[in-house]
Formats: sequence, C-alpha cells, structure tokens
Amino acid sequence: MKEGSKYQPLLDFLRGTNQSEIALSFAEIETLIKDTLPNSAKSKRAWWSNRSKGALQASAWIEAGYRVEDVDLDKQQIKFYKPPNNFQVQVKGDTVLWNGELIKALRLHMGLTQAEFAKRLGVYQQTVSQWEIAAYEPTLATSKYLTLIADQAGFKYTERG
Repeated sequence: MKEGSKYQPLLDFLRGTNQSEIALSFAEIETLIKDTLPNSAKSKRAWWSNRSKGALQASAWIEAGYRVEDVDLDKQQIKFYKPPNNFQVQVKGDTVLWNGELIKALRLHMGLTQAEFAKRLGVYQQTVSQWEIAAYEPTLATSKYLTLIADQAGFKYTERG
C-alpha cells in the first residue's frame, strides 16, 4: 500500500485485531480513516471486492490478511474474514477431500462471490452454497478440479497425517 494512503488506519486497525471475523459499519470505517467513504462504497458492492490491483482500499484489508466476506449496503456494514494461513486437508488416494470450510476459504482467497465461483467451476451458485454449509460434498471429479484451481490460485494447504 502507498505510504500516506487514507486507508492506512484501516490497515493498522485490522492488523491490530486478532479476530478471524470482524464486522465494521461504514461509520466506524469513516471514523478510522478520518474521512468519508466515496459514494461508490455506499452504493456499489464492487468497491468492496478483494482485488489486489488498483484499489487502495482493498490493499488495506488484503495486506492485513483479511478478505471481505459480506457487504450489506442496507445496513451499511462490511464483514471481514481472516482465512488461516494454511488448512489441514484429508486425502483419499491422491485426491483432496474438499469440505465446506475449505471451499469457502478457497472462494474467499480468490476474491469471488458464490455466483462468480460457481461460474468458474461450471456449477450452480446453489451448489456452492450447499457445499459451504456442508449440506453435501463435491464429487471426487469435482474435488480434483477444485485442487487444480486451488493450486493455480496459490491457495495453501497441508495433508493431514
């Protein structure tokens, strides 16, 4: 992040908290940065996307190790999520067994909504949602594909012994 960015106080605040999830209202963020958020932050979800290029605000939470998990424009609230640095995974043969927590972490690591992630995988958004709440687990073929996508995205995990 550029020195002197108005979002530096947000970065410092997030770095100073050790919560895995934290919700902040727009007002709380404005108090932190001692400035008002742009209108686009209050009306467009895209302003809060987890993109690492060209968005000073996103660099603030990404550098602090957080991702935006939920944007509630009606309540004017943002939920940040701090994924663990490394996940323990179970393996069957040579296939990682993907569970809800792992799938959600991969999706957030990639900075995608459930709908965007579903499109990327060629499945329905409802399917991603059901995986994430552990209603059911992906097939072995889908698990192999998830592993490939995770590797391409630089998502880190270790096999459970």
